[in-house]
Amino acid sequence: MSASGELDELDLALIESLQLRPRASWARIGSVIGIDATTAARRWRRLHESGMAWMTAYPAQHASVISYVDLACAPDSLEALTRRIGSWGPVFSLERTTGEHQLFLGVAARDLPALDDFVSRRLGGLPGVRSVRSSICTQVHREGSGWLVHTLNERQRAHLADGDRHGRAQTKAGPFESDRRLLHALGADGRRGHAELARDCGLSDTTVRRRLRRMIGNGEVYFRCDLTQQLAGWPVIATFRVAAPGPGADAVARSLAALPETRLCSSVTGPDNLLLSVWLRSHADCPALEERILRRHPGLRISERSITLYSAKRMGRLLDRRGRAIGHVPLTAAPEDPAGTCGFEGGAPPPCTRPDI
Repeated sequence: MSASGELDELDLALIESLQLRPRASWARIGSVIGIDATTAARRWRRLHESGMAWMTAYPAQHASVISYVDLACAPDSLEALTRRIGSWGPVFSLERTTGEHQLFLGVAARDLPALDDFVSRRLGGLPGVRSVRSSICTQVHREGSGWLVHTLNERQRAHLADGDRHGRAQTKAGPFESDRRLLHALGADGRRGHAELARDCGLSDTTVRRRLRRMIGNGEVYFRCDLTQQLAGWPVIATFRVAAPGPGADAVARSLAALPETRLCSSVTGPDNLLLSVWLRSHADCPALEERILRRHPGLRISERSITLYSAKRMGRLLDRRGRAIGHVPLTAAPEDPAGTCGFEGGAPPPCTRPDI
């Protein structure tokens, strides 16, 4: 890292290598970015320990229902609500935003009745919450695990492209109990070694290697190498609610998902049928991006736009106000009791449930 604490080009190249090949050896990653394996491992350890970058692993089908929830809150309750809601496992992301709704949540649920109970009773019943609005995700066109730093050249990417990429999630009759233990052990640090995972899960090193290889190949587990966006040069998160009328909505969604700025593009229920979240270099890029989108798709209507003031949680990772990782909450799906098993990494693991949540 540079003396100023910012991420330098070598840090970003290391991070993109891990985005492409999350479990690749340090020797291979080092050969791509021009450093030795020891230096690559040391740089990653420094990034990880400082909270500037981290590797999260999570089940591809950890919930049957995903919802995006907006909460309008009393201003003096925001701090307490952020801390409380952020500690709940079913809330996998949490942002404080501009606009009528000050909190924007990503929520995972076991089924529709569980989502209804979680949103209406648990979230809606919190002191300081004035109103709740929710929409259900019907299709994810792009999410954070597909976003790249874009520092490597094509030759470097090609060298990393084969193997360890996400496959299509396969439906299984039911996972081994040890699969769930393995996924939980990987949750806070997707780079943990086979020997360490074997010890924590009560498995042999060979079994861990075989099962992890199978889960990666079948698309049963997703890896996200994330970073502190402020120091990496993308300090602004903008979220748009978009209405894409007509039968061409899927094509529009794919086009928006392909934008290099896009972190999340989902089809959702409601009059605004697309949710788009982007990372930008500055606030001034917001109207420019919006103009570019509308020029390419003149039939679209952008009904809402907001800026994230503070990203408190991202895919289970708790962040401080500088965007650095400070903790991890294992992902669960409602109706897990928020006050019970959903807590910080290091506490009791979430209960084992059906394989699709």
